[in-house]
Amino acid sequence: MKFDRNEGINSLYQTQQWDIAIIGGGATGLGIAADAASRGYKTILLEKYDFAKATSSRSTKLVHGGVRYLANGDVKLVYSALHERGLIFRNAPHVARIQSFIIPCYSWFSKLKYLIGLKLYDWMAGSLRIGKSVYLNKNEVISKLPTVKASALQGGIQYFDGQFDDARLALNLGQTAAEYGATIINYADVTHIDKNEAGKVNGLTFVDQETGQSHTIQAKSIINATGIFVDDILKLEEPKHKNLVRPSQGTHIVVDKKFLGKSDALMIPETSDGRVLFGVPWHGHVLLGTTDTPLDQHQIEPRPLEEEIKFILDTAYNYMEHAPTRSDILSVFAGLRPLAAPQDDDVNSTKEISRDHKLISNASGLVTITGGKWTTYRKMAEETINLAIKVAALDPKACMTKTLKIHGYAKNEERGHWKFYGSDAAGIRALAVTSPELATVLHPKFEHIAAEVIWAVRHEMARNVEDVLARRMRILFLDAKASLEMAPQVAKLMAQTLGKDELWINEQTESYRELVKNYIIN
Repeated sequence: MKFDRNEGINSLYQTQQWDIAIIGGGATGLGIAADAASRGYKTILLEKYDFAKATSSRSTKLVHGGVRYLANGDVKLVYSALHERGLIFRNAPHVARIQSFIIPCYSWFSKLKYLIGLKLYDWMAGSLRIGKSVYLNKNEVISKLPTVKASALQGGIQYFDGQFDDARLALNLGQTAAEYGATIINYADVTHIDKNEAGKVNGLTFVDQETGQSHTIQAKSIINATGIFVDDILKLEEPKHKNLVRPSQGTHIVVDKKFLGKSDALMIPETSDGRVLFGVPWHGHVLLGTTDTPLDQHQIEPRPLEEEIKFILDTAYNYMEHAPTRSDILSVFAGLRPLAAPQDDDVNSTKEISRDHKLISNASGLVTITGGKWTTYRKMAEETINLAIKVAALDPKACMTKTLKIHGYAKNEERGHWKFYGSDAAGIRALAVTSPELATVLHPKFEHIAAEVIWAVRHEMARNVEDVLARRMRILFLDAKASLEMAPQVAKLMAQTLGKDELWINEQTESYRELVKNYIIN
């Protein structure tokens, strides 16, 4: 199956019944689609918005075991995540890389505590270990992190974890699923879950948000993988359903790379209120975050809270000689984690909410997966499909994803943003030589060229300007104002490819202008 929306819609008329229908196109849903399709099941995935539009594109960009979870005693989760981290490096080396982290220490006790803890972290990774934690003296820390506060600094600990591009890995998982025959459709809003006379789920109805047309499909198994929206889908099946998820908001700010220094990342394991804060190099910038704020409501475009922005800046000030201020922020964004909340818990601390995933099936046979983290997406998908096989009595087929190479797989020497395209980079460059216009750089601050926009429409299912600038290129998350300057040209290039008119270009540009207001600090 080609990763093409029109082809996906057409496949609806050629398939009488699907083995597995997945609702939700974030990390979890796309991982499930890749697992199901690679096992040979007839698979369809429906996403209400764009792929990874919500939580899955708004992470701290880390593929990690979770040092914080180890400190909290959640050894099982850390062990599993470290193993899965190693598999991501093996199966998708184009989107993930090893990242050095440094914990500055201001007391002899912290040096001892973190070195022992991180040696344990290394040991738990076993054969999939990606680096060796070591002690650094004061001068070595300052050499690697020139902006760190030197007063009272006694040294630091260097350890190694993973970094990746979240939205691009999500996209690549969808492409992988399509290569194994799955139908993948974005902007498809599931509005109804159908049941047979015995009360078992056997299909669903969705609305194509581009045409307004309603489609009903039959499926042996339906999987709810909608992250922060899982309860909305469960209420379609059972209106009296009690919420499984309590969202926790994480906010990040992005600043110039000068505020961190070289290639190492900064990790503050204990901030003023006990949270963890990272300063991570990402796409030539520095990502600072994240916060952990419990909320009672969820939304597709969460707004960063003033107290969250202040907390990040204040914490950075405590650890950096020349810390960023509000005027230095290039972009600010928030995401909601779908934490699996205990049913009898209403406390305000997210520390009381499980970081592990929760997998359930209800009486109707609807399978729901929630919670978890990006790093363990593959294991979550494997467990979900195994349960779906049991609940829907599907013919058992072995999981293939431990060694499944993800679309774009390449061990290459590409630099800059080209590395994240992997094997697709050659195709984009070939497209660029067909026309001088397509080789044009879109903005002086970035290397991206016009051909990437065309490629995103033709091969990555981008449907609007936001899809391109937020999740195919990541410019919205790196420099919101620069992305706004790129929007008119991106809209024009997309219109040429999609067959849209001047009105569409104007509407897209204005819509994007409104969106960008959420990412700019005044």
